[in-house]
Amino acid sequence: MWSGRFLSLGTLPGAATALTATVAVYMTLVALGNIMDFGTNRQFVRHVLAMDTTFKDEDVMWRAIESRVVGDIAYVAIIVWETIAAAVLTAGAWLWAKSLRRGDFRRARRMTTFGLTMLLLLFGLGFIAIGGEWFQMWQSSEWNGLEPAGRNVMIAALVLIVIHLPGVRGNHNRAVRR
Repeated sequence: MWSGRFLSLGTLPGAATALTATVAVYMTLVALGNIMDFGTNRQFVRHVLAMDTTFKDEDVMWRAIESRVVGDIAYVAIIVWETIAAAVLTAGAWLWAKSLRRGDFRRARRMTTFGLTMLLLLFGLGFIAIGGEWFQMWQSSEWNGLEPAGRNVMIAALVLIVIHLPGVRGNHNRAVRR
């Protein structure tokens, strides 16, 4: 039984399982880190929203949100989103692993797609578009999270591509009827 599952790691469904599990573990650790070290990243969110380390261009400073309460609400929302995404991706990894024997990956693919889309929205829309552009995070040398956000978007996009490759339709190249 275990040797068959271990050998399935050499297939696209096996790779999809491993990649989904890896992203699930990563997001779980990100969420736990933000919960256990609440203050550090809370300061990050507050500074990005306040735009207090940007060039302070008067044409865009009206966008700044200096309220600590709003900053804390945004940070807690980020943590909740990360936690839900981690749970969805964990469920996706479990469904992939369970499906390696059956060969029907539709539920696993849907669950993983949902979790990865959550990451794309958080890091692409939330951090890159809203934080980076609207709140001008790119201008800050101290509170700039664009590089890690871009890395997270790339990871989510790569896994999304892999799980939707044609060879991930069935177990060992056997097509699943739709």
